[in-house]
Amino acid sequence: MKKESEGIVIETSQSIAKVRASRHGDCKSCGACPGDNAIVVDAKNPVGAKPGQHVVFEIKDAHMLRAAFIVYILPLIGIFVGALIGTWIGGKLGHSLRAFQIGGGVVFFILSLIYIKIFDRSTSKNEDTKPVIKKILY
Repeated sequence: MKKESEGIVIETSQSIAKVRASRHGDCKSCGACPGDNAIVVDAKNPVGAKPGQHVVFEIKDAHMLRAAFIVYILPLIGIFVGALIGTWIGGKLGHSLRAFQIGGGVVFFILSLIYIKIFDRSTSKNEDTKPVIKKILY
């Protein structure tokens, strides 16, 4: 599935346009994006939109779901796995399990944050994950 949104082109360079778009319904309660009413996305510009034009762009839902999983669920999984590994290590060494559980959870949480940063850099370079401008409204 694909999700369409409207926005205004604020800048173009080669085949990429920066589009300022109103937040969609999925973001109303999040607050993670900068600004209260708008986000800026880099979108492929096959239609040749110019700054100031209103456009419709689409984002594939699969890319949104994958990114949401990595950003929101992966750190929780990391904490859980870290706590399990901490329990195992603490049991083997005969020390306080709680300290090793907390330490393992923290270490794996930090590792998941590092992976999120790497994922963010790789997806920003990947042209297939960028939204695509489909038409110019006016």
